[in-house]
Parts: sequence; structure tokens; C-alpha cells
Amino acid sequence: MSETATATAPLVDTRKPHRYMPGWYSVAWGSALLVMLPVLAVLWLALFPTENIWPHLVDTILPVYIRSTLLLLAGVGSLSVVIGVSTAWLVTMCHFPGRRLFEWALLLPFAMPAYVIAYLYTDLLEYAGPVQSTLRELFGWQTARDYWFPDIRSLGGAIAMLTLVLYPYVYLLARASFLEQSMSIRDASRIFGCTPLQSFLRISLPIARPSIAVGLALVSMETLNDFGTVDYFAVKSLSAGIYDAWLNMGNLGAAAQIASLMMLFVVLLISLERIARARQRQFSGSDRFRSIERFRLSPARQLMATLACALPVVLGFAIPFIVLGSYALRRLDQFAEPGFIANAVHSFTLSALAAALTVVIAVVLAYSKRLYPQQRSLTVAARFSSLGYALPGAVLAIGVIIPLAAFDNSVDAFMQRHFGFGTGLLLSGTPFAIVFAYSVRFLAVSTGSVESSLAKVTPSMDMASRSLGLNPLQTLRRVHLPLIRGGLLTAVLVVFVDSMKELPATLILRPFNYDTLATYVYQYASDEMLETSALSAMLIVLVGIVPVILLSRTITATRQGK
Repeated sequence: MSETATATAPLVDTRKPHRYMPGWYSVAWGSALLVMLPVLAVLWLALFPTENIWPHLVDTILPVYIRSTLLLLAGVGSLSVVIGVSTAWLVTMCHFPGRRLFEWALLLPFAMPAYVIAYLYTDLLEYAGPVQSTLRELFGWQTARDYWFPDIRSLGGAIAMLTLVLYPYVYLLARASFLEQSMSIRDASRIFGCTPLQSFLRISLPIARPSIAVGLALVSMETLNDFGTVDYFAVKSLSAGIYDAWLNMGNLGAAAQIASLMMLFVVLLISLERIARARQRQFSGSDRFRSIERFRLSPARQLMATLACALPVVLGFAIPFIVLGSYALRRLDQFAEPGFIANAVHSFTLSALAAALTVVIAVVLAYSKRLYPQQRSLTVAARFSSLGYALPGAVLAIGVIIPLAAFDNSVDAFMQRHFGFGTGLLLSGTPFAIVFAYSVRFLAVSTGSVESSLAKVTPSMDMASRSLGLNPLQTLRRVHLPLIRGGLLTAVLVVFVDSMKELPATLILRPFNYDTLATYVYQYASDEMLETSALSAMLIVLVGIVPVILLSRTITATRQGK
């Protein structure tokens, strides 16, 4: 049976932390401050704008932005939890046709950029698209007045498109939690007469609540930061308001003020997620590697389970993949174009560097908090370092440019003054700026995954390693990292795929004549020429498929003890 333990004493003496492990304390704070630089730059712009139009925004359009954003968050979050939790429990605990396929197939929409799906479904479902055209031919309808069809370019359409690509966050973490749960608890519930549904509602779901809370927080933050979908569907969200204030009004200070309001939303989301996890902690029991005895469903329920798992895969991946594939086959000649390989190399390199950097920083922050459980300053640093998720890509890019440009100008002025030559741009306007922006943007993803995994390691493991003479770094390397490898792999792959799809920050921070697959796709898709960029879009999708499959296999292997 799973053990529930609460650490009654710190793992080390925290009264004089610098005497014992100054390195961990200093590195954690240094990493947090570095990541917080863009956030602080945006806050500075918000507090001291060149032209303050905040009162005008409050009296006019800001209430509309807030209302639309809240509806968007509620819709996407609710649907993602329903789809993610239900499918995760079905593939983990039940027998039905296609279960092994759906274990990894339900993660495939991770690879689909939301704005690409929005363009594809708009082409399919609009009045002149193939779906409505076929319906008119079948039923003899002449005009739109003869029938009703939902408008894809609406708030409901945006909720549907975002849900199709974001529910895997919840599915991923919920399934990992279900796999780690003790079978003894479920067996005990069955002895007391619980049906499979009652066992799920009373046992599995409450235990998985912390992981579900992490997934929901990530879904909500991704929803807040989306711009391509809401802009294309004309949804007046806070994200769209930032671009409107910056690009249409030409007021970067107003954009930073709206971004600061979005940061309050994210602080609330993170706080709620922390509360959900703080109230419940469980560690792996002695039967962790025991094989799962899955429920036997009736034929009718097996069919329902298969349909429930197939629907999000078909809508979120299969249909877009087939349409993109048909477009890409017509553009295979692009493989011979010199720019295509360069764009692919840029995307792969930037995404891999960002994934590695975010995981390293997340491990440092999470492990430092574990070493210093009574040092609240480290907790504050970790919380603030995750706020980069609150900033839309374009505003985050401005936050990155400000400190990097200040550094470049200072070094250039120093060299000019003392040595008679300038250094030019060393950091800003280089790939380093893009990797830095990706790391700030997606650090919350890595931190949530690493902390969730590290929290499941019982403190007795730390005490045992210390008694054997291992120092903190050796304990981390030999004990914790092997135990949380599933969480580390989750963080690496999620950040990698998200970085491949990241668009606004890349557009602003990229050097001259420096493109990625995402920027190339967007340039043509925004002009409704998705077919021209279909090959690049397909490459983004295909790159995401392989890590998704490996991730699913690794999560499954954690239950098997491999």
C-alpha cells in the first residue's frame, strides 16, 4: 500500500545554510535571477510607460479582454481535464480494443501547432469548405439560411482548437500518476464492494489530483499565451489585447501593462496548483512494480471506451495529419531548396539547447528547495522564475532584448573607450537570445514536472544516502536522478516540442536572414497559403511524434521497473 509521509525535520541543518552547501543556495538564486530578468524588464515597462493609457483601457476594452480570457480558460481547462483524465484512466486501468495503441496515440496532438490546426479546420468547416459543400449536395440546401452550422471562427471554435492540442498535458501527467499508484489500495476498494467507477472516483482520482492540477495549470498558461489561434478567430483575449496595444496603438508600455495583468492570472493558477499538491503527498509503495490487473469491460463499454479514446486522436491528429500530408506530397521539391535544411537545423538546435538548459535549471531549483526546506527565499525564487510562462512570446522577446542590449552596449562602450574598437552585438540579435527566451518561456514546464517527480521520492532516501557518506551532489546523481528520470524525460520532450512550435519570440529575436520551421510555416499560413509551407509543418509534426512514442514507452516502463 502507498505510504503517506510528512517530513518532520529538514534534510539538513538549515539554520546556517551557507556553512554547509553555499554552492546550491547561490546557484539556485543566480539561476532564478537570470531567468527573472525579462520578467523584471516587462514589469519596469509596465510601471514606467512612456505614455500611460491604462485608465483608457480600463474604461473601454479591458473588461472585454478579461471576460473573453476567463471564458477561454474555463472552456479549454474543463474540456482538457475531462478528456485527459478519462482517457488516461481508460488506457491504464481497463481492457478494450486498441488500448495499447491509444497509450501513445493520445499524445500525438502534442506535435500539432495550434494555429496550424486552426487554419486547417477553418478550410474544412467554413461555408465554401468541403464539409458544408458536401452537406449542401446531400440534402439539397442552397444557401446558409437553409441550415445551421457552427461558426468555426468564434470563441467556441478557439476553445475546441486549443483543447485538441493541449489536453495531452493533463493526459500525460494523469496517466503517469495512475501508473504509480498502489494496486493494493484498489484491491482494498474492491473488497469493500466498490465498482470500477467508484474505485476511480474515490481512490484513483483523489490520489492523482496533484498531477492533474499541474497539467491543468500548464494548459491554462498555454491558453493564456496563445495568440495565433485567438487572433485568427477574432477572440478578444488578453493575449490579443497585448498585440493590439503594441502593434496597432504603438504603445509598448500598454502592452506590458496588459502582460502584467496576465501575470496575475498565472500567479493565481500556480498558487492553486501548489495548494492542490501541498495538501497531499504520496510515495511509491512496495508493490510499485506489480503488474496492473485491468478491469474487464462489457462489449458495449469496450466500444464506448474505444470511441472515447479515438475521438481526440482523430480530431487532434489524424485529420490534420492527413490534410497536411496531402499538401506536403505536392511540395516534395522543397527538399532540394537550400533554405529548407538550414531552417530545420536551426529549429532542432535551438529546441535541444533550450530543453537541456531548462531541465538543468529546474533540477537546481527543485533540489535546492529540497535541501533547504525552511528557506522560504528559495521557494519565492522558484515561483518567480516560472512567471516567464505568463508573458506572450512577443512581449517576452522585448523583455529579453532590454537586458541583452544593455549588456552589449556596455561592453561595446567599454571596449571603444579603452581599446579603440567596438564589439558590436554579442548576445542580442544572436541565436543565444532565442535560446534564452525559450528557456524563460518554458521553465515552468520543466519545473512542474521535476518538482512533481522529486516530491514523490521519500525523504528517507536522502537520509540513507547521507548515512552512507554521500554528499548532496552525489545523492542527486546516484539516487534522485535515476528515480525521477521519467519526470526529466517528460520535461525535456515537452520543452523540445513546444520550442519547435514557438513563434512570436523567434520572429522578433532571430538574427537577420535566420529562419526556423515555425517562422516559415507562419509566414505562409497567415496569408492562407498553408499548402506552400505544408512540408515544413509536417516536419515539425514528425519530429514531435518520435519523442511522444518514446515518452509513452518510458512512462509504461516505470511501472514495470525497467
